[in-house]
This record gives sequence, structure tokens and C-alpha cells, in this order.
Amino acid sequence: MSDDPLGRERSHLAASRSALRAMREDAEALDIKDVTANWVNAEVLSRQIGERIKALADLSHTPLFFGRLDYLHAPGAEQAEGAEGEQFYIGRRHVHDADGDPMVIDWRAPVSQPFYRASKNAPMDIGLRRRFGYTGGDLTAYEDEHLSDPAEAAATSKLLQQEIERPRVGPMRDIVATIQPEQDEIVRSGLSGSVCVQGGPGTGKTAVGLHRVAYLLYAHRERLARTGTLVIGPNSSFLHYIEQVLPALGELEVKQATVDDLVAHVEVRGTDDATAAVIKGDARMAEVLRRAVYSHVTLPTEPVVVVRGSRRWRVPAYELENIVQELLDRDIRYGAAREALPQRIAHAVLVQMERSGEAPDDRVQDAVARNPAVKAAVKTLWPPVDPAKLVLRLLTDADFLAVHAAGILDEDEQKEILWAKPVRSVKSAKWSAADAVLIDETTDLVQRTHSLGHVVLDEAQDLSPMQYRAVGRRCTTGSATVLGDLAQGTTPWATRSWEEALGHLGKGDAVVEELTAGFRVPTDVITYASRLLPHIAPGLTPVASVRENPGFFEVREISGTTEVVGACEELLRNEGSTGLIAADARIPVLAEALGSAGIGYLSPGEETTVETRLTLVPASLAKGLEYDYVVLDEPRAVVDGEPDERTGLRRLYVGLTRAVSGLIVTHAAPLPGELA
Repeated sequence: MSDDPLGRERSHLAASRSALRAMREDAEALDIKDVTANWVNAEVLSRQIGERIKALADLSHTPLFFGRLDYLHAPGAEQAEGAEGEQFYIGRRHVHDADGDPMVIDWRAPVSQPFYRASKNAPMDIGLRRRFGYTGGDLTAYEDEHLSDPAEAAATSKLLQQEIERPRVGPMRDIVATIQPEQDEIVRSGLSGSVCVQGGPGTGKTAVGLHRVAYLLYAHRERLARTGTLVIGPNSSFLHYIEQVLPALGELEVKQATVDDLVAHVEVRGTDDATAAVIKGDARMAEVLRRAVYSHVTLPTEPVVVVRGSRRWRVPAYELENIVQELLDRDIRYGAAREALPQRIAHAVLVQMERSGEAPDDRVQDAVARNPAVKAAVKTLWPPVDPAKLVLRLLTDADFLAVHAAGILDEDEQKEILWAKPVRSVKSAKWSAADAVLIDETTDLVQRTHSLGHVVLDEAQDLSPMQYRAVGRRCTTGSATVLGDLAQGTTPWATRSWEEALGHLGKGDAVVEELTAGFRVPTDVITYASRLLPHIAPGLTPVASVRENPGFFEVREISGTTEVVGACEELLRNEGSTGLIAADARIPVLAEALGSAGIGYLSPGEETTVETRLTLVPASLAKGLEYDYVVLDEPRAVVDGEPDERTGLRRLYVGLTRAVSGLIVTHAAPLPGELA
């Protein structure tokens, strides 16, 4: 074995898998019957053990470790001459032997950091960094970097390049073996601060955000177990695509949702035109709603008389006015102030009781607060507000809207958001997605929204200011990781600058980082797509592909759908997945053509298999998805499918940059001039 390094590493892999099985068996064998005081404790402990067992699952086709670090000295020890270093295997999770000694170190541990950060200029006390190559779950190769040798340390890692360019079949996978130094810096940034990552196609911003969640759960598990974490994506297809990344890293409890899921107070059955949606999504609507909510408060004109036994206690109108005004000045939630009002009135009565010689206690104050006269006064002065009913009134009552939008929305803007037909009830209303966000804002004005410990917001560039506010409410006491690309904003209200967006989110102090190195999109493809940047996002730095393989790229002028199908068949001869991306209106035509040719296909979000590797993708759902090969059908139709030229070009930019290994652009109509 001394002359067989690969054999030694395979032996360590086998021993590590055996140790992981033993760890899982130990967890499965735990007997909690004699250690729980009651059934509640038993349920909680049983659930925790179940989660532990799931986290210790050995995924046969996922490498247990992917690297090795040979330290020159023991980490943390003084670097005395002759001190013996230590060797650590870096993997997706911690594995220890029967004596508790580590066999694999979690990639998130501090001792693992040099695997991502060490370089010839800053070796971080590393003598050797070894990367492993796998075929399936079998260790088949290794590659060494002696960081003390500048020539060797400066060389490009072949295994790293192969892992980056490996064909993709199935959902998104983790990048834990290929995290780059600039990505690792974002991943390991602290929990207390928020981070915004501007990254072009293929720069790994989504993976960075997911690995940051995994790192934070490792470094701050107890705190985040109490406060919770959430990943927010643009649509369910995208969430399905990324849902296996965190479980592969051993994190099973992170919830995922879309913004629409967060604000689902009513059923969304309607749509807005672009103009109305932009106005409803404008941050100015927050003040309109605030005015409308607090307009329900009225100042008293009559005293409150409380009868208790033979005594009558009178709280004059001016004193009631002071109480109401004080609650308004405190700027607390409408509902919280309404709950406080009867207690304030009762306290005023208790003061009079004490002055008359009585000695009332808290029970008396609670009884006074429940007195019919006090309850009637509260109902008049501070009536309950139903958020959905209030928004419905704003959108259907022109006079009510005019009063509360005065000086905020002009008359034309008010007309744009008013519904043309009257609606009888909240249930019968055809709410739009933007309306649901308004209801969520109103709900928060009435009752504070629960805050999580950390929120990851992906594809953030497509959110409206009011949607940013909805997300911000979910992390007011926590932090956020915001991921996006200004060039890929494809909504009429798309983000204009991250500074503005972070202000709406309530995270104006977030650090903005930019990723410009492209690891996933081939050089020729990203160069072609970048022709659009001056027209869709002037000032943004184009992505520079760092891949050695330039990829396959071709633009074909065609005469019909038969040639589109032919291009798909051609790409399906390669290993990996293929996506056919087209304007939404073209999807039925292409689906029929694929069916006639006997080619099976999937919808976005469905998992590819060895038998079915083609996905038919409407351009509106392509964002965030990746395929080894892509056929992009009719660029002009993609552009024309959007309400304006800039949004259409941005949609086209998204479609052009979904390919990992090759792209064929097919067109019968002339290409957009911006691609010339």
C-alpha cells in the first residue's frame, strides 16, 4: 500500500463510509424510554433523533470527501521548528471513528477553510492540497498541489475544471468541491450582516446563497434553530430545481417558498396590466395603506362612564383624547394599540379609584377593561380593521382612494388601479398577485409579521418595491442574503439599483458583492449574449468565462420547426441534459412538433432521467435553470413576447445564458439588431 497512494485513499473512503454507517446505527439504536419526563419530551427528542438519522444518510453517488489538506503544523499550535503537521479529509459532513477521532471534516469547519482560500501567495500553513476525482461514488483519481512550489501551485486544477464542466442530469447539485475564494468569502460572512450578491449568468450566485445558508446553520445552529431560515425563489419550478442542494449537505430543515406563497392571504385569480402592476408595486402604496388603516381612528367627543356596584366612574373626553393621541404618537401596530386602549382607559379609572381611597389591583383593572362601556368606546374610537376588506375598498371606492392617496398618487394613477366593476365580497374578488402584496402590507400594519433569523432571496432583481418590503418583514430582526443580476430583470418594475432595492428591504447597510467570473457558461456563449448588455444594463461588468472548454455555439437560420426538432436530436446525442427554450406563445407549436417526431420531453422543474433528457422551457420560466445544451428558438419572438423592448431583450439574455456546454440559436425571423 505504501506504493499505492490511490489505494490508500480508497481504503480511507471505505473506512469512512463504514464509520458513517456506524454513526447512523448508533443513532437508530438510541433508547429514549428512560430519559424523557413526559410524552411531549419524548416526541421532541424522537423527532430530533429522526432528523439526525436522516442527516447521516450515505448518498452512494455523492463523494463522502472531495479533498485533503496536509498542514505543515498542527492548526492553532505555534509553528515551532520540527513541529509535526496534521492531515484532514474535507467533505460534506463530519465523520468520526469509534474513538471519536475525525475521519472526515465538515467543509464548513474553520480547519477546512484553507481548502478554498490557500494560494501560493498565502499558503495558510498548508503543505499539500489534494483534490479527488470520482466516477459515481468511486474514487478514481487525485491531484496534488504543493503550495510551497510556486510553479505547481499556480497551475490550473484539471480535476476542478472537470468537476465544474461535468454534464448535468437531474436537479441542481452542490458546488462544495469547487467553491472559489471570492465565493467562499461570501459563504463564510457572518450572520449579523446582510449581503447582496450581483452575479451574471454562471457565476454561481445561487449556489453561493445556498451554501451560505448551510454554513450559517453550522456556525449558528442553536440560534437559527429558534428563529428559522427561509429560501425564497421566483417560482415553484426553480425551487424544485434547487431543493436537493441543502439535503445533500446534511441540512433538512430549511424551508423554501416564493414571494406569492408568503403573501397568500387571498386566492389569486386575476391579473393586472403592466401599468397597474407597477403602481401597486410602488413603495408609495405603503403610505396610502398606512393612511387608510389609521383613518379608522376617531378622537372622542363623549366621556366614558363605568358603573361598578353603586359607584360611577367618569373618564372625560379630553382625557380619552390624550390616551388615543399618545397611542397614535407611539407609532405601534394598529392591532397592538387597539389591544392597549381598553387597558389605558381602565388605568384612568383605577387612578380615580385610588384617589377616592380604594385599593384596586390588576384583577380590577382587567375587569374594568372588559366593562361594556369601555368595550363600546374602544369599538367606536379604534374599530377593528380587516386587511383584505380595506384593500378591497381602496380598489373599488374612488372617493376613499382619493382621500388617502392625495399628494401621493395623481389622478391618472388612481384611475389605473381602480377596478372597473364593483365587487360584492372579498371571496368573490379576482385578486391579482400585486393585490395580495398590498393585503400583506396592511396585515403587517395591523399585526407585526413574524421575523426569521435568516432569509435568502434569489432572483431578486424581478421584485417590486412592495415585494421587497414583504420579504423584509420576514427578516426585520434577522439578516438576509440577496442574490440577483440586474441584467436579468424581466418585469416592468425590475430593480434599477441594489442600493434602492436594499432600502426597500430594510437592509440599507448590506454589503454589495459582485461576482464576475463565469464557471458554468462557455466562453463563446457568454460573449455572444454579452452583446445585449449595453442595451439592457449599461455599466454592468460582463461575465468573463474562466472555463478552458470554449463550448459549442452556433446560430442557424431555419425555415420551420422540423429543423428546431433536428437541432434537439443532434444535442441529445451528447451526454447530459438539453433544454429547448422558446417564447411562451411558441411552446404549443414546438410541443406538437416534438410529439410528431416521437421525442419525449419534460416541463421545467421535472427531474430529467436517462431516458428523457429534453425539457421544453417557456422563456418566462427559464430564469435560474441550467442545461448542458440549449436550443434557443426564435430570439425575435422571445423579445416580442414582452410588453417593451428592454424587458424582451433581458428575457432573451436569460435564455441565451442557460447553456453549460453548448448552444444552438435557431431563427426564421431576422435576429434582433442588438445581437448583430
